[in-house]
Amino acid sequence: MKKILLILLTAFILIQFFPIDKTNPVSNAGMDFLKIKDTPEPIAKIIRNSCYDCHSNETRYPFYSHIQPAAWLMKSQIDEGRIALNFSTFSTYDTQRQLKKLGEAADYTEQGDMPLESYLLGHPDAKLTDEQRKILADYFRKMQKAIADYQAL
Repeated sequence: MKKILLILLTAFILIQFFPIDKTNPVSNAGMDFLKIKDTPEPIAKIIRNSCYDCHSNETRYPFYSHIQPAAWLMKSQIDEGRIALNFSTFSTYDTQRQLKKLGEAADYTEQGDMPLESYLLGHPDAKLTDEQRKILADYFRKMQKAIADYQAL
């Protein structure tokens, strides 16, 4: 039993030498969803608090981002989140992609699929109330409709 514990401890120490890259891509405020859509501050605050760590180039890395293997999982989720929807580069999306992503954001938020439960373990303040979920889903759908209406002109 002591040998197994020693092997596990050694492995844990060794994997600490393989940290994640915590460099955020450069952000341009002119491409950011909150800025280009002139999002009201109360809604922007909810989005920043509950979405931006995984869905923007403004990730805040907590203390456990220095501890493997937790950091590897976190980095994987951030990479996947940015691919799925990156609020920092929202203006670069074509119209159809913007419409699709806003619809998905509304649905995932409303259904409780976002933020991820694993994210909430380390960020309990990011948990959305039912009211906040409705506010965000309604806002995302409102922006989706505004884009669709503009496109129809």
